[in-house]
Amino acid sequence: MARVDFYLLAEADERARERFACRLAEKAYRLRHSVHIHAPDRAGAAQLDDLLWTFRDGSFVPHQLTESGEAPVEAPITIGWTAPGLRAADLLINLSEALPPELGSFPRVAEIVTSGEERKQRSRALFSAYRSQGHTLEIHELA
Repeated sequence: MARVDFYLLAEADERARERFACRLAEKAYRLRHSVHIHAPDRAGAAQLDDLLWTFRDGSFVPHQLTESGEAPVEAPITIGWTAPGLRAADLLINLSEALPPELGSFPRVAEIVTSGEERKQRSRALFSAYRSQGHTLEIHELA
């Protein structure tokens, strides 16, 4: 079973989720962990790809987009949007709307929740789904 961390952000802006995902990926990279970011779609993955280069001055976060499980992975951080694009990693940052497939490949999962009501409702449903599967859940309220 995975440990699932829910990070509750004070901002309602969806871009805040992406910026926090970049910060979390950078922190995990510096701790020498592999990371897979599961984006909602191809456009969202491309946006994250660009943001990882620019979200913070002086930051270097080596990453690559993955579309299928067949391509060789060379970067410690990958971004995908399809089930075949999922790569086993130390941390999965889930930015999609549903439970990620193949949760057994990830010891840790991060869910990022903004203060917008619609996002909170979706996250409550995910929280219940993770709990019903027996995962360990942690909540982190961030100011």
